[in-house]
Amino acid sequence: MLGGDEFISSPPRKTVRFGGTLTDILLKYDKGETTDFELLKHQLSDPDIKDAQIINWLHEFRASVAYLTKELEQLVSILLKLPWLRRSREVVEEYLGFLGNLVSAQTVHLRPCLRMIVSHFVPPRITIREDDVDISDSDDDDENLSENFNTCHRALQTVARYVPSTPQFLMPILVENFPFINKSERTLVSTPQQDIEDAEETANNSDSEEKSTEEGLFDMEEDEERKGSKVVSSSSDRMAHPLAERLDILMTILFSYIKDVCHVDGKLDINNTKDLYRDLVSVFDKLILPTHASCHIQYFMFYICSFKLGLAEAFLDHLWKKLHDPNNPSVIRQTAGSYIGSFLARAKFIPVVTVKACLDLLVNWMHKYIDNQDTGANAYCDVALHGPFYSTCQAVFYTLIFRHKQLLDGNLRKGLSYLQSLNFERIVMCQLNPLKICIPSVVNLFAAITRKYQLVFCYTIIERNNRQFIPVVRSGTGGDLVQTCTNPLDSFFPFDPYMLKRSKKTIDPLYQFWEELSAEDLENLKKPIKKGTSEDEDDDFLKGETPQNDGVVGIAPNSYESNTRSPVSSIGSPPDCYVPYPQ
Repeated sequence: MLGGDEFISSPPRKTVRFGGTLTDILLKYDKGETTDFELLKHQLSDPDIKDAQIINWLHEFRASVAYLTKELEQLVSILLKLPWLRRSREVVEEYLGFLGNLVSAQTVHLRPCLRMIVSHFVPPRITIREDDVDISDSDDDDENLSENFNTCHRALQTVARYVPSTPQFLMPILVENFPFINKSERTLVSTPQQDIEDAEETANNSDSEEKSTEEGLFDMEEDEERKGSKVVSSSSDRMAHPLAERLDILMTILFSYIKDVCHVDGKLDINNTKDLYRDLVSVFDKLILPTHASCHIQYFMFYICSFKLGLAEAFLDHLWKKLHDPNNPSVIRQTAGSYIGSFLARAKFIPVVTVKACLDLLVNWMHKYIDNQDTGANAYCDVALHGPFYSTCQAVFYTLIFRHKQLLDGNLRKGLSYLQSLNFERIVMCQLNPLKICIPSVVNLFAAITRKYQLVFCYTIIERNNRQFIPVVRSGTGGDLVQTCTNPLDSFFPFDPYMLKRSKKTIDPLYQFWEELSAEDLENLKKPIKKGTSEDEDDDFLKGETPQNDGVVGIAPNSYESNTRSPVSSIGSPPDCYVPYPQ
């Protein structure tokens, strides 16, 4: 058996069929003699066609691809429907050789060839009987699926080798044929984060109730699983939500693929990594960035950026260009701001020097924006007018909440001097009033931190904004409900804690989790701030040490006791609190 490249380049053998070669049949058809041509189509369409027959025909077609012009696309369509994938190795190799010859000689058939290959990435349909009902589903239990997928990848590589422009034709075909969400885990799925959280909470409560009476049940099930021929993950790694379970499997595969492509013999391959990064950024721009409140898929960017600081900085620069470009839609600019803040806050692999560089860039832009807007006709608080500005403010506040400890670490005086140079007071006091628009949990924590280090006093503005909130009364079946809009930006943090159990093992070592408030922090929050601090007292403060747990200092006075711990549904994030209306 010849190797792949050697086989493709080998000369085909000629085989004579019913009194003439394939070339003779095609020439006769061109002259209007269709009898042999129709017989040819009938033989190729025979569902019981044998391997030897397929090989013989493919030998002849490889030598006659010059005749397979657009006028014979019906015949080519029949050839592309040949059952080649689940045949002998000889059939597979001959068919790959035929594909290479066909697309190199007749590029007009490139799209049909790609469609045929892509169609084989979706497992064939089978009928499953459940509760006396016949259900059509994908045949995921086919033992040859993995091998078939590898063969399809080889087919794509063969076509791409002969037609370098293949990728630009392939992507639309992939989009067109992407499987539906409710198919098996071998397809891509999505599910809202709240649904995942609710399912996990329900499952945990159920497990706690049943643990005492069924303690040995899961051990027995695991023993049975080990005895089986398939590898089955433990129940502790399974997601309670069925679509989340499928997504978890897919994300695990995706992370593994990214690692395998970017590393050769255990070492990072810069060229491979750059190429994959460019492809992933393209996918991110087209599909992920415009998707509101995506909670897991975007982590492929988080993961690949962890391989090298240059990638993380390139991603931040890419987001920055999206944010400050006025030609981009406002919603895209706002989302880019959310990504910058969440990425800077959560990525452990980003050093403080990069964080400072990004803060400088963002804060300088904010000050210039205030210069241009704070005294004109639009100098008032309005999300529709200033959405990107508010999103940038929230990104900076959020980054400071997570990173201020590192910014002050080592040399407190130098760190405070840097934070003072950012001039948060001007930002907070401007007519655009960002504290009114940003998420209350972020505002409260930012206010506590900036008060602690005497950077700016936010509470007067917070209380004034609080008095201006107008409750909204909504009627429902359970009576009237009073609500207050606490997220005018409709913003989210793209890199909030990762919840998928299997694939989170890849993300957790790279991830900055939220630390809950300590008892010491709570006591510090109760102490009133000293006003009129003298220079000597200020010097003493500057000489002090940064408290070990000050990375998560609290929330607005008079509301800290009810918001000192994150809710169960958002462990690893700052508390989702709001400033209560003053009584």
